[in-house]
Amino acid sequence: MPAPLGADAARTLILSGEAHGPLHVQGRLDLSGTRLTRLPDHLSADVLDVSGTGLTQLPEHLQVGELIATDLPLHEVPGTLRVQFRLVLDRCASLTRLPRNLQVGSLSLQDCASLEALPEGLDVCFLNLNRCEAFHHWPQRGRLRFGHLSAQDCPRLHDLPGWITHVAQLDVQGCRSLTRLPGTLRVSGWVDVGGSALSALPDERVPLRWRGVRVDARTAFRPWELTVPEILETANVERRRVMLDRVGPERLLAEAGTQVLDRDEDAGGERLLVRVPLSGDEPFVAVCVGCPSTGRRYVLRVPPTLTSAHAASAWLAGFDDPAAYRPAIEA
Repeated sequence: MPAPLGADAARTLILSGEAHGPLHVQGRLDLSGTRLTRLPDHLSADVLDVSGTGLTQLPEHLQVGELIATDLPLHEVPGTLRVQFRLVLDRCASLTRLPRNLQVGSLSLQDCASLEALPEGLDVCFLNLNRCEAFHHWPQRGRLRFGHLSAQDCPRLHDLPGWITHVAQLDVQGCRSLTRLPGTLRVSGWVDVGGSALSALPDERVPLRWRGVRVDARTAFRPWELTVPEILETANVERRRVMLDRVGPERLLAEAGTQVLDRDEDAGGERLLVRVPLSGDEPFVAVCVGCPSTGRRYVLRVPPTLTSAHAASAWLAGFDDPAAYRPAIEA
């Protein structure tokens, strides 16, 4: 083991292009945002940050307590990498492969758009796969030890592996292909199911969330059992908004005391601007319009400050000035 080098001295040496391994750095070595294109092999450090540099590959035999390597054009990570506590590879859009038997406390792969699979033998406590849009393949063998699995908005994720048996928190909101969880999975904290395709949990006693808001099983899985009076009487504003979204605006307007603020006609027929007062919250205001082609009616929520149906349609079309909204043809 070479004599340790301070982080400032190591930074200067590496950026000069004269650094050669082995190199042992004490403290946090921050090279983020520089024009760095290579690191010496056999580099070790407490914390290394190479985010947003020109690195196209990580060095061999890199050993760190924490590695932050976001926004890099990496395609893979070398098998000789050793990270003890935290490995962050967020927004490495070209990353497709991680080494077999990767073991680290916390692994974050958020927004790694090309990553389709995790490696065999993966061993982590915390795993972040948020918005990994291509991810769909779990290894046959792995460990996730009593931590947090976050996999928000992974549209190709259709299941969880049987080797994930205990987690503290599970966030699968927006996973619209995920229809069920393993029967052996135990969650000690909460599960966020907002926008997923789940219709039930193996253990119904686990607290539920819908995009960060705590809800009950009826709101999450059986919104048809909710009544509009019950929703309007719900004091918690965030929970009430989720309930409104779950029952839909059409049913709300049909069953609530709706006030018509304005009416006129466009190519789709009668156009209404309606309002439903909500206690302790801004009112629900929506424009009801018809499609000229299909005849279907739509209820579209708009800002509560609007006072005319025409202004509401203009706002939906992206016009700040309603007077400038004069469509020649509506389809």
